[in-house]
Formats: sequence, structure tokens, C-alpha cells
Amino acid sequence: MLYIPLMKELGMSLEDIKGTPRYELDGLLYALKTFETIHAYDGYSPKDIGQMSKDNPDIRSAYNKSINMKRKYERLIGLSKPRKQNQSLSDVLKGN
Repeated sequence: MLYIPLMKELGMSLEDIKGTPRYELDGLLYALKTFETIHAYDGYSPKDIGQMSKDNPDIRSAYNKSINMKRKYERLIGLSKPRKQNQSLSDVLKGN
């Protein structure tokens, strides 16, 4: 079990960790990982990411994962509307 992130990032003491059920600790670790993924590239513009990815191509895929996860959770909590999917002309004419 990884206790260090819980102690360092969430400020939990060892007694708090010992008194918390395993499933709650797993949920806290998952939420912390999700938070870190979503906010890993805050403050960077797509242009900055393009420059950094010239040296390390993995940055672009990690950035895209972060942006996609952020969009997903914004849709889930209602901050943004789902993207409209492209419709064919025949669908538009039919009224679908």
C-alpha cells in the first residue's frame, strides 16, 4: 500500500490511515491520481506542449490524456455541453 502520497498530499497521519477502511484508501488514491492527471498541464498552452514534445514525444500523449479527462469530468458535472457530432446532410434534411 502506498502511504506516502496519502500522508504527503492529503495530510493524513499514520493513525488516520490505519483507521480508514481499505476501499476508502483506494478511492482516495484514485481520486488523487485523477486530480494530478487533470491538472498536470495547467498553465501550459498547446504551443508550449508542441515545443516540449519536440524533445519528448510522450508529453503530447500525456497532455491529450489530461485534456480528455478534464473534458469528461466537466461534462459529467455539467460545466460544459457534450460536443456536437457531425451530421450528414441527409440526417439534417430528415430532421434527425
